[in-house]
Amino acid sequence: VQLQASGGGVVQAGGFLRLSCAASGRTFSKYDMGWFRQAPGKEREFVAGIRWSGDRTYSVDSVKGRFTISRDNAENTVYLQMNSLKPEDTAVYYCVARYGVGGYDYWGQGTQVTVSS
Repeated sequence: VQLQASGGGVVQAGGFLRLSCAASGRTFSKYDMGWFRQAPGKEREFVAGIRWSGDRTYSVDSVKGRFTISRDNAENTVYLQMNSLKPEDTAVYYCVARYGVGGYDYWGQGTQVTVSS
């Protein structure tokens, strides 16, 4: 599966953005999807994930209550709605996918999110 992320940009603290990730392939609905991010000088970290069926989501504590992951299997797209953005959310955000258990095997090219204070 190939992933194309979009929707990044520059926003003021307290603002919002919605990231989208379009996936190729006819079996998108069989993949768990997620988002990682990497801030300058920091390690890449998991942000949020959603099961292939869409019935379960999970996220890192630092974004709980602010970020929401969702998917539209008919459109082969996964979204990350980011509200109440903080400067510490500044990072390159990567869309990821996996089939079955284990790590995320497929990565998109990343989209830059910059939150100014």
